[in-house]
Amino acid sequence: MFPSFLSRNKTPETPEPTPAPAKAAAAPHPLDGLTGGAFSAATSGERAAKVREWLATNPGAEQLQEVFKELSARDKGAAKAIRERIEELRRAKGQEAIAAEWADKAGKLLAASKLNIADALAWQRDAAKAGAPLSKEPLASLKTQLAERVKTIEDLQHRVQVQREAAVLLAQRVEVLSTKSYKDAQAADSALAADVQHWQDQAAALESDASWSSVEARYPTMLDTSKSQLLVVWEAFQSALQQTLKAAEDTQAPLPAVPVWADELRAARGLPTEAEQAAARAAAKPAGKPAADPQEAKRAKQAVQEALKKLQEETAEGHGKGASGAAQQLRAVLKQHGKQIDAELESQVNAALIAAGELEGWQRWSADKVREELLAKAQGLLARPEGQELGGRKLQETLRQLREDWKKADQSGPTNHALWKKFDDACNAAYKHVEVWLGKVREEGAKHRAEREALIAELKAWTQAHKASTEWKAMQRDLFQFGDRWRASGHVGEKAYAELQAAWKAAHHEATAPLHTAQKTSIARREAMIAQATELAAAPHLNIDAVRELQRQWQTEAQGVPMDRRHEQKLWDAFRKPLDEAFARKTQQRERVAQQLSARDQAVLDASKALEAANHSGDAQQIQSAIEALQQALKAQREQAQVAPEAVPAPAAAPVEVSADAPPADAQAAPETEAAAAEDGADAAEAPAPAPAAPAPKPVIAQRSGDDRPGMKRDAPVVAGRGGKPGDRRDGRDGRDSRAPRGDRNERRGDDRFGRGDRFDRAPREDRGPRLGDAAFRAQRDALDHAQAALRKLASQAHGQALTQMMDAWSKRDAALLPAAQELGRMPGTVRATWGQAIAAPAAGDAREALLRLEMAAEVPTPADHIDARRALQLQLLTRRNDPSPQETWQQDVAKVLQSGSDEASARRLQNALKSLLKK
Repeated sequence: MFPSFLSRNKTPETPEPTPAPAKAAAAPHPLDGLTGGAFSAATSGERAAKVREWLATNPGAEQLQEVFKELSARDKGAAKAIRERIEELRRAKGQEAIAAEWADKAGKLLAASKLNIADALAWQRDAAKAGAPLSKEPLASLKTQLAERVKTIEDLQHRVQVQREAAVLLAQRVEVLSTKSYKDAQAADSALAADVQHWQDQAAALESDASWSSVEARYPTMLDTSKSQLLVVWEAFQSALQQTLKAAEDTQAPLPAVPVWADELRAARGLPTEAEQAAARAAAKPAGKPAADPQEAKRAKQAVQEALKKLQEETAEGHGKGASGAAQQLRAVLKQHGKQIDAELESQVNAALIAAGELEGWQRWSADKVREELLAKAQGLLARPEGQELGGRKLQETLRQLREDWKKADQSGPTNHALWKKFDDACNAAYKHVEVWLGKVREEGAKHRAEREALIAELKAWTQAHKASTEWKAMQRDLFQFGDRWRASGHVGEKAYAELQAAWKAAHHEATAPLHTAQKTSIARREAMIAQATELAAAPHLNIDAVRELQRQWQTEAQGVPMDRRHEQKLWDAFRKPLDEAFARKTQQRERVAQQLSARDQAVLDASKALEAANHSGDAQQIQSAIEALQQALKAQREQAQVAPEAVPAPAAAPVEVSADAPPADAQAAPETEAAAAEDGADAAEAPAPAPAAPAPKPVIAQRSGDDRPGMKRDAPVVAGRGGKPGDRRDGRDGRDSRAPRGDRNERRGDDRFGRGDRFDRAPREDRGPRLGDAAFRAQRDALDHAQAALRKLASQAHGQALTQMMDAWSKRDAALLPAAQELGRMPGTVRATWGQAIAAPAAGDAREALLRLEMAAEVPTPADHIDARRALQLQLLTRRNDPSPQETWQQDVAKVLQSGSDEASARRLQNALKSLLKK
């Protein structure tokens, strides 16, 4: 089969086409030899590899720019490495300039004879903020030199403090020797002299140090004070010791001023000591103190009490310095008046002085406690658990705060050098992490600076490209985008930001200059429109067409030239204000005319207000009376409207459409009449009457209520259409049978379509005169609606009270308590009599089935305990086809329930069912 098929469908063989000669190879790129074949590579990966090999040879910046310009147009992925190398070179170049600037500043600091520690620390901080590479040379060595210089100065200051403490200790040794025998002082004289000389040598070494001029000003003063105090004590000790030695050798020599040594020499000479002489004088003194002047004693006691009171207040408040000063003042007062105070006051003074001394000791102890807490905090900065480490900025702020707290602790008490050394070491260890963070911040700052510089360059290029453009909205949108990008750029140092901000403002000002010029021109045009709007608004007759044209011009101007929202809103308000005022004046004129209500409208308004007051009273009888009064007012209004045309004949006029929301006809005609009178003048009355116009067809007026279909009564309500099954056609539509021949339907359709048949051939309607005004119509409508709602509410309340009385009568078996038939609803009096007989009779029978039938008739839910019984009863009712339904026998079922005994559950079920049944 297949061979025959192939044989029948053979086609003549066509000769094979001769291959076209291969295209000549593309000419190599001029930069292909420079980059090692990056431009001739077949794939992007090969080009990227060639570019990386070429970058390893460290090409120059010009070559990088040239290759990047050509390669970025072909393969941006391969050109990315070149762009990164260009940015790296740019950053390196910028860092070199910054490094040179800060190296010069560091050199000046090191070359100065006096170095301020704050300036050295500020150099390192500011250099880090400016993005200077402090980890690279030469800034790294300069940073180390400054740190060593600062360390040397701080060491000198620390040694000065040590020298001051040593001077105090030497003075204390001298004072201790003055309380011992002069022989002990003579034995320790050589060692003490050596120590004093050593102290002086150390002080001289400090003053001769090269960095001594760089220490703070208080330290040289501190050293000089200590030296002068020590030398005064030492010279006094030497002179007293020499005088003592001479007096020991020569009995005629004067005694020294040191009491202990003088008593020792007196004892050696056989003379009484100072204490023995004082005892002899006391024994020789007459008993009792000499009587002092009372006034003098009173002044002395008052002065001591004032000083004592001040010391006690300072001590109670815990003011260490204040307490110390108050104690000194109290001692000075005691020296002057101490002999004139009594023993009780003297004991109070001693207790206060002791308390002040304890306060000074407590302050020293509390200062050490504060230092220990600060030391623990400093040591705990690097010992935090994983995941809770402090960031760089937070760690820097914490270290700064800890050092400030330490300074405050030093001000409140004597220094503690041992704790300070530990605290300083802990802070320096934590600061290393801050330096790492600062390095990252500097790198990010350099990157952000480059981004901002690129953005400024892009803005300048955009300015040159859009010099001749008039698309102001697009330009404003682009400028907003530039501003958002500038604000979203990363953080840079304060100094760099100040420089970049100045350049950005200049570029942005140049870019926004054309837009600002256009906005100024637009403002001038809009101000001219505002003046024109003011003129139109001031005219006696408002020209609506001119106002619309002016508003159109304003919209065109606003859409063409964008402006600042606030300024544009101010101009728009100024433009709209006179026009709004003109329209408001026109509206006020209309409202003044509309407010001049006729007597008929006023009567309806008064009746409506009376009905509203009756609605608030809550009295159904009063509400019904007010409704009848309103109906009478409406009826009188219609009667007067029918009589008015007969009493006052009027010429025929074209009908005017009046809606329910429009003002009365006379109110509409009043402004036109006044305007016509103003224009025509007094001669308008003598002009000949115009020819009567052709009678226009009467317009269709919408009806508020009733049925206005053809063949229906207007006063009759609209009857709802009869429902049917889905798909059934409504009978009698258009008066034709659904089975009528198509020809007859076409004929009737033609009659209806062209001749309209009798669809609009209605009987002439009686003329009811002008309608109610809008205010009167709305007032009577709202009053009637509120009255119906109030009556429904009162009826519901009365119905609930009637049911409550009925349940009470049932529970008490008292037919006299049963409400009247009118209160129970629309039901015959025989039913109420039957219910009364059931209540009056003794309780008997079972009402369970009757209650279920009542709940089924009222379609209310049955309690859960009786649901099964209700379902069983429903099944039984389905089998009793000829029996009446529960809806037909509910009155008899109520009588059966009332005849049975009353309980709370049955009463609640009966009441729920009657709520629905009595309303039907």
